[in-house]
Amino acid sequence: MLTLREEEVLQKLWEHGPMSVRQLVELYPEPQPHVNTVSTVVRTLEAKDFVGHESNGQGFVYFAKIAKDSIRDRSLGQVIKNYFSGSYIGAVSTLVEEEKISLDELKELIDMIEKK
Repeated sequence: MLTLREEEVLQKLWEHGPMSVRQLVELYPEPQPHVNTVSTVVRTLEAKDFVGHESNGQGFVYFAKIAKDSIRDRSLGQVIKNYFSGSYIGAVSTLVEEEKISLDELKELIDMIEKK
């Protein structure tokens, strides 16, 4: 699982493409995090092999090495495992109980499943 800060950095790299740490910092709203904070997050993501870098002569440009879909699938699987005892039905029923998914959306989901 990613921390919130790691996810924020990856989201920015997916959305804006390769960039330096300073460019990443500029994308944050005020109050912006310190350059060292973002640099630490980027290095952590590199250690996890989610981010890579290239030299651009004056420093490094960082890029996402992992696709957004891959992280989404891993994260969803981890949430289902940790909070719903591995039951996707349990997750969907919770969404229904908490009115996070409408009947129309549920019908649309069933249609999608039947078409596969």
